[in-house]
Amino acid sequence: MLNFYSASNGEVDSVKAIREAIVSAYGEDDYMSCDLLVIHTTIGHNYQQLLDEANRLCPKAKIVGCTCAGVIGIEGANENMRALGIMGISTADKHNLQVASCDQITGENSYDVAFEMAKTLKQSNPNINMVQILASGIDIAADQAINGIESVFGHSIPIFGGTSSDNMKAISSYQFVDTKILERGVVLIGYADPELEVVMGVHHGSDPIGDGFLVTKSDKNRVYQIENQPAWTFLMDQLQLPHDTHPGPCIPIAGLGELLPEDLHETYNNEYILRVVVKVDEDQSFFMPVDCPEGKRLWLTKRNEEKIFNGVNNLMNFMTHEINDREIVAVFHTDCAARGRALFDKISKEEIIGEMQNPLMKEHKVPWLGMYGYGEFTLLNHKNYFHNYTSSIYAIVKKKEETT
Repeated sequence: MLNFYSASNGEVDSVKAIREAIVSAYGEDDYMSCDLLVIHTTIGHNYQQLLDEANRLCPKAKIVGCTCAGVIGIEGANENMRALGIMGISTADKHNLQVASCDQITGENSYDVAFEMAKTLKQSNPNINMVQILASGIDIAADQAINGIESVFGHSIPIFGGTSSDNMKAISSYQFVDTKILERGVVLIGYADPELEVVMGVHHGSDPIGDGFLVTKSDKNRVYQIENQPAWTFLMDQLQLPHDTHPGPCIPIAGLGELLPEDLHETYNNEYILRVVVKVDEDQSFFMPVDCPEGKRLWLTKRNEEKIFNGVNNLMNFMTHEINDREIVAVFHTDCAARGRALFDKISKEEIIGEMQNPLMKEHKVPWLGMYGYGEFTLLNHKNYFHNYTSSIYAIVKKKEETT
């Protein structure tokens, strides 16, 4: 079976930070046994130093990861400029862990890239039963990436993970593969341990504003016009901001809502799924993280703190019910960057993280790796979806023993 180890810290020296994280995560166990090392780091660290030292300490490990606006570990949340979190995975059977990567993913090629990577994973091990994705947060059609993976593994394959971020500037985010640093990259991790499965939960707490508005010109995930006006110009007018406003500062206040199918409203505890805009072109068109056809109605949204706090309770009630008495061996966690200090003060944020961790941790220290990213890949009613502005939790649990 796969064995998981995690740690996070705020050490400012990059070499020391990764060394302390690896040593702390593995404790008395041998960190040189690490077969896969997943790294999340905020943008202040020296990425090359992190990767080189990780490679030196864990020479047989495949190293993957990405940048984020903050890390979340057993130790809590850390959004300092130099914060680091890791998850180490060791296994007696390396066949149960497979990795595929690409150095260029865009809205235009998201399906093709994900399809080819998924084929690589399946050829390596056809028994892969869950896929984790870490991808560029600036330009991706995440729904097409999901479609590409499902075209190889089928619609029943659970996909979890997130898109990388920076410190809410929406300028550049980075991904890691071994000792390489990518800017428009994507990584897929295939897990094939027959004893494990993933339980996911997701929620957001935002409400729509007004009657919405109509997308009148678009191409795939690029929106050119809303209500026959340049798309970004229209949004900025709604927010009473200058037309040349960069999308970064708008992330906490310019979430866009899409109406979900009615049969998902109760499951999601909301009628709307949210989208974030992190890339705007010179012609005032902007890029959605999923395809947005002409005729789509969008709503500006506003956060509802009561819904956010109640939503955490609903999320954890769902998770604990789904997990039941199964053993949790690790937790991955993707939170929207806008749900960190851009939304909450330190005390409120720590309270929310505690509300998520305590029901799953109980008296144990379950390995936990989370990040504040730009988007979240999470099942909704057993179907793969891409979300924004959510808290998404992925608990890796032991399967129930079959009874005869």
